[in-house]
Amino acid sequence: MRDFSISVDVNASPERVWEVMADADRWREWTSSITSVELLDKPIAVGGRAVVRQPELPPAKFKITAVEPGRSFTWATGYPAGLVYMHAKHTVKPTPTGARAELVPRFDGLLGGVMGKKMAELNNRYLKMEAAGLKRFSEEGPRDPGVPLEQWSAEAQRRLP
Repeated sequence: MRDFSISVDVNASPERVWEVMADADRWREWTSSITSVELLDKPIAVGGRAVVRQPELPPAKFKITAVEPGRSFTWATGYPAGLVYMHAKHTVKPTPTGARAELVPRFDGLLGGVMGKKMAELNNRYLKMEAAGLKRFSEEGPRDPGVPLEQWSAEAQRRLP
């Protein structure tokens, strides 16, 4: 088993952060770590499916395994025979100044620890992109279409503590 996590404080309401987080089809607009997310079943609900495409990775088919509306969802993907499973929990919690978003992927299965170790650098880089983009998009709204996503994302990452 191998866990990763990142949390980010967002100066927006928990409802706004959840709205952005739960609209997975639009993640590509605010993070360079996502090429596309195709929700095959809408809205996000237990049993729902999604296809996630990310740079440097093959497409992954996820199944939603848990949902607390307005607060969190978890989805999972993996290889046959229990070799590797990846569970990713996405949570929004209220804070005195807005919300805190937490992104927590976990690698399980016979080779989960090995795969997690192999993917550590990429996972940590992508988590930083996702936390920074979620924060900026939740606080400021959509980016100006004239600003390339890579530039917008890099600026958002530099703003993280």
